[in-house]
Order: sequence, then structure tokens, then C-alpha cells
Amino acid sequence: MSLSSGVRFHECVHGVYFDDLDAYKILHNSRYLLLFERTIGSFWQRLGWGGTLDLDENPDSMHYVRANHIEYHRPVVGVTEVRVRIWIERLGQTSLTFGFCVMPMDHDSDFATGSRVLVRVDRDTKRPAPWTPAFRERLLPYAREPGASAAGA
Repeated sequence: MSLSSGVRFHECVHGVYFDDLDAYKILHNSRYLLLFERTIGSFWQRLGWGGTLDLDENPDSMHYVRANHIEYHRPVVGVTEVRVRIWIERLGQTSLTFGFCVMPMDHDSDFATGSRVLVRVDRDTKRPAPWTPAFRERLLPYAREPGASAAGA
């Protein structure tokens, strides 16, 4: 069973190549974040926010990564393909927590799970700022508990 069970998610298939492997021929720990990053980029594009950043058009694209957390449950072995799923664990007033998992192609069993916290910031002050209502509306369907976005940071 996957951590992503029961939540609407965005999924991408990624290749694992020889240069992604460590000396033990398993996916190097640093590559999981890269796969996660690429899946988030695909998610933003799916929502129409990919490409060149335009802060006037989309002020919510001004955000910083506050934290990444990964737990490795079992190794990805050799050159192969994996699926990466992302969803919204929490949508606060100024923060957003993505959940993610990396899985094999043939069943929903996690190689790794994790999260990333983003903080929306004001373009001038670089201080936390609320997500726009349009942004919140677009992301809520991907929230673990839609409509249950948290108040506060």
C-alpha cells in the first residue's frame, strides 16, 4: 500500500539511468529530490503555471523551499523506471506542504516517501504572504482533505 492511497495525485514516470546509481547499483539518495522536483515542475505545467516566471501574472510563483524530508523504505535497484506521485498534504495561509512517493511501475508500494514545504513570499519584502484565492482553488482538489486547508502559516 502506498502513502498516496486515497488522495488525488499527480504522477510522472521517470527513467533511472546508470549515472543515477551509486557504487551499490541503487538509486543514489540525492536523485530522489531531483525526481520529486521534476514531478512538481510537471504538476505546475499541468495547472498552467510552467515555463518562464511572470510574477505579475502569477504572484504565487514567488515562493521558497523551507524544508525537504525523505524516508527511504527500500532501494530502487539498477537501470529502470519509477513513478513519482505528488499531492498536497497541507495548504496553509502562506505555506504549502507537498507529499510525495516514489514507486515501481508495476504496483503501489513505496520505495521512498517524503514532503516539501513551500512558503509564498512577497516579491518586494521577501516576507511570507498569503496564497491568492485562485491558487488555493486550483490546488484544493489535490489536498489530502479538500476544503480542510489550515489557517495560519
